[in-house]
Amino acid sequence: MSFLNTIASAFKGGDQTRVPIARGFTSPWAAAFDGGGKPPFEYTTAVRRAFVENPVAQRAVRIVAEGVGSAPLNSADTRLAGLIGACSAGQSLIETLAAHLLLHGNAYVQVMKDGAGQPAELFALRPERISVIAGEDGWPTAYAYRLANRTLTIPLEDDSGWPNIVHLKAFHPGDDHYGAGCLAAAEQAVAIHNAASQWNRALLENAARPSGALVYDGGDGGGLTTDQFDRLKAELSAAYCGQINAGRPMLLEGGLTWQSLSMSPADMDFANLKAAAARDIALAFGVPPMLLGLPGDNTYANYREANRALWRLTLLPLAGKILSGISQGLGPWFGGAPLSVDLDQISALSEDRERLWSQVSGATFLSDSEKRSLLGLKPEGDPK
Repeated sequence: MSFLNTIASAFKGGDQTRVPIARGFTSPWAAAFDGGGKPPFEYTTAVRRAFVENPVAQRAVRIVAEGVGSAPLNSADTRLAGLIGACSAGQSLIETLAAHLLLHGNAYVQVMKDGAGQPAELFALRPERISVIAGEDGWPTAYAYRLANRTLTIPLEDDSGWPNIVHLKAFHPGDDHYGAGCLAAAEQAVAIHNAASQWNRALLENAARPSGALVYDGGDGGGLTTDQFDRLKAELSAAYCGQINAGRPMLLEGGLTWQSLSMSPADMDFANLKAAAARDIALAFGVPPMLLGLPGDNTYANYREANRALWRLTLLPLAGKILSGISQGLGPWFGGAPLSVDLDQISALSEDRERLWSQVSGATFLSDSEKRSLLGLKPEGDPK
């Protein structure tokens, strides 16, 4: 161990030996990199089917990611706030990290440094291109960034002992190195919803289920000749099929009877299945179905209550995970300056904050300094 690493280890809590860790099962991300055959979950294909082709999944991800990215921040360090608020490759850094955590379960922030070794830019790396390089004890020592036939190894820390990459991950009970994303849980619901949409499209374009049938009653038991059948089929296709002929009355010759066909219970269950799959997608990403305009969902009394639940149950926990992880990763430069969401500036939570202020203000047994502390305000007279 070099002298600088020894000094850095001393500041980090000494040279205590950590327990070894290892993956408890074949991770889908590792299988994609290690050449272990077809992984159980293909991220690239799943993203295309969900975010690109499925409107429910895309809208759910956008609601959460854009909500987290637009949340007002509290930071005592203006330089740190500037790094967090800057764009990463033309996109909002926090929004990009939130989308990566939702879809992949892992988010990687590369710390770009200037000539003095100070952070100059935070760049969000594509998570499907990164794999963890573990040491003998299983703990990460570096990250491999793979693009086509090129592989770039990024050490966990630079020569001075400061981090190069901040790894944010969602909780996964069976993997020590990678987190579990919401997309893996929603993949089956997305497949069902996409299949139902394709079935409906085929119904409109190819008449997959006929609206009725012509029944010929010849009386003597004879059927139509081949010429008569072809002529009748051509006339029906030309005069009564398509959008422009919708609702046009049909004139039948002798011996022909029109028999309408209704939807069977199986067809009606298929339509209900699509709505159930859409609700499962919203559930996986933590978005109340009411906010996605899904029919038949009366879980929340109104839109305002659903929006408040979105912030309390999904946006604030995800924002807290991202901000705390970045704050901890950049701690060596900014002294662990806290990052948090400014709840007073969120309009969806204004009623909750107003109720809290009223309760704290009416508590006569509390001093002014205790009230300010409960409301998250700085002590009176503190210039910071």
